[in-house]
Amino acid sequence: MAGFAPRVQYLAGFRCPLGGLAAGKPRVLCRGAEIFVSTGSELVYVYDQEGNLLTAVFRFPGRVWHLELSALGGVLYVLCAQKGVYCVSLDQASRSVSQDDGDDSDKNDEDSEDGEPPCPVIPVDPDACILPDATLCAFVVLDDILVTLAQGRAQWKVQLFRCHRPGEDARPPGQIGEVELSTSSPLAGSLGEPTAPHFLPVLCCVSPPGCSGLCGRMPGSGGFTLERALFGLLFGVDASLLESPVILCGLPDGQLCCVVLKTLVTSRLAPGDPKALVKILHHLEEPVVSIGALRTESSGENVEDTHPDCLVALGRHGRVLAVKASWDEAGDLVPELQEYRLPGPVLCAACGGGSRVYHSTPSDLCVVDLARGGAPQDPVQPDRGPGSLPSLLCPASLSVCSVVTLSVLSEVPEGGTRLLALSARGRLMTCSLDLSSEAPCPARATVVNTGQKIKELLSGIGTVSERVSSLKKAVDQRNRALVCLNEAMNVSCVLLASREGPRPISCTTATAWSRAQLQDVLTATCRLQNGSGFSLDRGWTWCVQVRTRSRASDPDSAGSAATYTIPVDRLGPGDQREVTLPLGPGEDGAPDLPVTVSCALHYSLREVVGGALAPPDSSEDPSLEGCPPDMLPEQDGVCLPLSEHTVDVLQCLRFPGLAAPPTQAPSPRSPAGDPVDTFLGARLGPGSEPAGPASLRAKFPPPSVATIKVSAGLLRAALGDGQPGVSLACTTLQWLLAENSALDVVRARLLSSVRGVAPDGTDLHLVVREVTVTHLCAAGPMQAVEIQVESSSLANLCQAHHAVIGRLQRMVVEQAAHSSGPPDLRVQYLHQIQVNHETLLREVQTLRDRLSTDDEASSRTTAERLLQVYRQLRSPSLLLV
Repeated sequence: MAGFAPRVQYLAGFRCPLGGLAAGKPRVLCRGAEIFVSTGSELVYVYDQEGNLLTAVFRFPGRVWHLELSALGGVLYVLCAQKGVYCVSLDQASRSVSQDDGDDSDKNDEDSEDGEPPCPVIPVDPDACILPDATLCAFVVLDDILVTLAQGRAQWKVQLFRCHRPGEDARPPGQIGEVELSTSSPLAGSLGEPTAPHFLPVLCCVSPPGCSGLCGRMPGSGGFTLERALFGLLFGVDASLLESPVILCGLPDGQLCCVVLKTLVTSRLAPGDPKALVKILHHLEEPVVSIGALRTESSGENVEDTHPDCLVALGRHGRVLAVKASWDEAGDLVPELQEYRLPGPVLCAACGGGSRVYHSTPSDLCVVDLARGGAPQDPVQPDRGPGSLPSLLCPASLSVCSVVTLSVLSEVPEGGTRLLALSARGRLMTCSLDLSSEAPCPARATVVNTGQKIKELLSGIGTVSERVSSLKKAVDQRNRALVCLNEAMNVSCVLLASREGPRPISCTTATAWSRAQLQDVLTATCRLQNGSGFSLDRGWTWCVQVRTRSRASDPDSAGSAATYTIPVDRLGPGDQREVTLPLGPGEDGAPDLPVTVSCALHYSLREVVGGALAPPDSSEDPSLEGCPPDMLPEQDGVCLPLSEHTVDVLQCLRFPGLAAPPTQAPSPRSPAGDPVDTFLGARLGPGSEPAGPASLRAKFPPPSVATIKVSAGLLRAALGDGQPGVSLACTTLQWLLAENSALDVVRARLLSSVRGVAPDGTDLHLVVREVTVTHLCAAGPMQAVEIQVESSSLANLCQAHHAVIGRLQRMVVEQAAHSSGPPDLRVQYLHQIQVNHETLLREVQTLRDRLSTDDEASSRTTAERLLQVYRQLRSPSLLLV
């Protein structure tokens, strides 16, 4: 309906269970400015519209299923689940609240925690139960008559009680009538005690115009009046002559039954079967949710009869029954029944004072008009007249969802309506509707207009479908991004929490020689192993950096660095990934050692989150692709270091002489020499050799030696006792070559000295022997181990010496935390060694300064002296203890 303009005002919020309130149990009633709210729990709230606050909260002994207000005396009747009917005087309750405001302030802590304003909590005395009965499911109050509907083992039972007002008499109400209703299917729990029904039945009172004596009830509180013609057609002549109210029952199995109240009261004195008093009006074949009445025709000249002329019943799944009085072709008055289908499931419904029916579904609150109809008239069928029911209903949306109970507060003369509703989230609201005079659907429609509207609808459906598809794609992308971010957070926490000890995600590096393009190449094989319970998925990159130091010949030059990035793709728990990288050769044909290999994991936020943060319509505009620059930090990733490994000359040594004769390893190729010398050597044959300075220097290289002495106690503490029968010298050599591929051969032969080949092809000799140091310790001679490095290449000697010193430094640092203290050393002897070394260092500085000023002849002598001083510095008399 295009004429609706709803205005929703939220009044208060009430406590509700997780998942929201369920339909069928909550109730809202209004008495003047007071609103009584039940959410289906044991609490009944009293809300003041004028003051916009809660004035009281009643706490009943059980869950509240139904509320009724009696206009006579201001009495509240409450049905508690499996307890019975309670009666509370509102006037007495208000007086008790005003007297005990300060005493009950501590009883509402539970409600205050849920965001509700503080208000007094009034516990209802169990003595207020006027009708204890665990089988009661519904009731209605007519003055001092209480009509109940109880669930028996096999049938429903309607009972009448004459009750007394609170304070008048303490006697229980006396039963004055009873009748059983037949059911089309057996009730739950028919073999034993009856269980609580899934859908509560609907009980209401229908009165004829001018009915007196039994009309003391609040409007909208379970009763209404029908016009005389429809009342007589539905309930018979007896009800019309007796002017008796009729009890109308809507059962969960779909039956719509009625019982004349006055005949039920006198049924004990009347002969015959009491079941004959029950009349089945209709069967909806689904649980009855609401029964009401409305006015479909204008009053016209008959101003006296303005009562509703149509009875309406709504089922759970959207089936609607409308009944009104009509004239047939012969001029006789007959009931007109019309069934409709509305969107379901129906949570609740209410009929207004006009011709409108309001019903709620989980997604919307809708209204239909039974006077103006909901569909254009069929030109083929004859007009049924202004008083007939419409053949089709068109619901109009009010844009309010999940209303679980509804009540019509008032009707204004301009056609507006004010509704009182309670949402599934426990929010009390009023909905004011302004209705225009527009019809809900056009009376006539041309073929052209219909075709155009169909095209517009199809176009709109296509646009909405594309938009929904785009939004769904964006939501899926963001969900995937959240999953990846959660996995990345878990991986980061695991790595950061395990800084000491073995790491769940580790990276190891091993070196080896390989043959490529007719030359030997040193390679490093890095292995990434995932030992955690998480997966490395999209966004992760494995970064390996190979970094060399500056050359000794040019200290001012910076070392080179190369970074390799390997996409991880998907590395699940227990999986591993390997990559082999070259470490040489360098500019002179040999690798620049030492080389540092660093491994790290990098997580790209831009790759994972960038697409999720982009606008949903970025696919239509290529300029919008990617993530906005202000959404991510400058460093668009997270870097987690894994390991750092240094490759030195001791790891790269090769030992051709250690290989067994059947598997003699080929000697490594030396760097490419002078082509002329190679040609002359080939022409002279294997027994000859070319003469000249180059050949003489190759045959008789100057010896270069460096020595380091380490105390035997320090090595035993660091290396352990070792194998039985293995000397400390052999154990020390195995420790120095622990990362070399020839370690197994050295260990098997129990070698204490070994001759190998450096990466540039020159020889390198390692000798480890046990010695005695006599002048250092005051207590006497000390056992020590001397490590000697000898090579014809000064560069290789420096590299090997640096590698040995690095290993010893790490060992000393590790043992310093466990050592009790150094032995008693001769300080004067150490002081003299220090003075000698300082003298040598001053001489080194003087000789280096002289090299820049001397001529060619003098500089040669200076260089030879400088080399001798360097050799003395690399063979100190100090001892590591």
